[in-house]
Amino acid sequence: MKSAVETLNPTRVRLTVEVPFEELKDSLDAAYKKINQQVTVKGFRKGKIPARVIDQRFGRGAVLEEAVNDALPKLYTEAVNEAEVNPLGQPEVDITELKDGELLAFTAEVDIRPTIEIPDYSGIEVTVDAVEVTDEDVEKSVEQLRERFASTNPVERAAAEGDVVTIDLEAKVEGEVLPDGVANGVQYTIGSGELLDGIDEAVTGLEAGGEATFTSQLKGGSAEGKDAEVTVKVTAVAARELPELDDEFAQMASEFDTLDELKADSRKRLENMKQFDQATQAQERVLDELLKLAEVPIPEKLLEDEVNTRKHNLEHHQLGQMGLTLEKYLEIQGKTLEEFEAETKEQAVKGIKTQFILDELVNKEKLNVNQEELTEHLMRRAASSGMSPDQFAQAVVEGNQVPMLVGEVARGKALAVVVEAAKVVDTNGEPVELDDEDETETAADAVEAAVEGETPAEDKPEA
Repeated sequence: MKSAVETLNPTRVRLTVEVPFEELKDSLDAAYKKINQQVTVKGFRKGKIPARVIDQRFGRGAVLEEAVNDALPKLYTEAVNEAEVNPLGQPEVDITELKDGELLAFTAEVDIRPTIEIPDYSGIEVTVDAVEVTDEDVEKSVEQLRERFASTNPVERAAAEGDVVTIDLEAKVEGEVLPDGVANGVQYTIGSGELLDGIDEAVTGLEAGGEATFTSQLKGGSAEGKDAEVTVKVTAVAARELPELDDEFAQMASEFDTLDELKADSRKRLENMKQFDQATQAQERVLDELLKLAEVPIPEKLLEDEVNTRKHNLEHHQLGQMGLTLEKYLEIQGKTLEEFEAETKEQAVKGIKTQFILDELVNKEKLNVNQEELTEHLMRRAASSGMSPDQFAQAVVEGNQVPMLVGEVARGKALAVVVEAAKVVDTNGEPVELDDEDETETAADAVEAAVEGETPAEDKPEA
């Protein structure tokens, strides 16, 4: 077999392949055998029809077509290996010559990974938020914990903000009660904003047995987006009572004996969260600077496929799970379709560039992923997806996505190498030292966010 490679542009090549006919013998034999199993000829047992009879009855062309289809994948792979190119996606194959008994010639055009020069990243500098936990932050955290231990007691008075009311609802559109427009015994905390717009004003001041009517745009259901006339009846009013902030509360709500110990623990937890956020921010900003430094040609077909995949996943999976159409999502986001498509393309370009650069860095630095690193990453991905580790692992294996996870970890380690060489300071001008644990925990996440782009729902592996 002879092959040659022609560079069409930095991301696409054309392979020209010539194959002597004798190299197709195995494929021809396989073609005759396959046809033998599929046809019957009077006078011959199934599977025992001579090749000359098959040629006479069904045509030599059918045999050649079957043989070529069998041989092409192997011949293409040999040509790719010989040319030492890294193909992306499926090739466009064109049979240019087929002479029975003499020669098979074909061309294959395919996108390839471009050759990338890793830029000097030692001069990258980024600024991140300082880790500062104020007394107000601590008080807010403790207050949120206090809210979780609130109790409710029935009261005989008008409902006020913060009260929990039990209500019955009836929604009408154009004078007709909606099939899904009636709900009874709903508990609602006034001021929480968890129900319809206008309901807080409607129920405030009502006692048990009181009712009011207001107009609100429906957020879901059969008449989503339409204005409805909503009648709300209060059947009970209960006041929320918060426990006293004292040592007794600390003992009830935590493992600590005193309120001071609880507050100290809250401060430490907030500091850890902000340090984690700071590390993530550093990873993301260093990655952005790295992308600015590198020249990365983007294969057009790969970009087109990536954009279409992102749009399909958003519209048919993520938004579908949230009960939203693309039009409704864009309305909520305040974006036009053109703006959405431009953003999707921008995110796709960033994702492809991120993979190409970091994959090249993985090879250059000879970075490997061990089983412990892969397991840790799988556990964190499972937690973020809302699945158990076993469920997530099963979905990953069934979806043949183990290489994808290995790639995420490897790219994360490559990004950590760049971050380690970068200068990171906080908004106070103080140098930020990211320990190895921070880098390990955040690098793969930063890469994943860049590669997959921001989405309105958590990603799960396709089972």
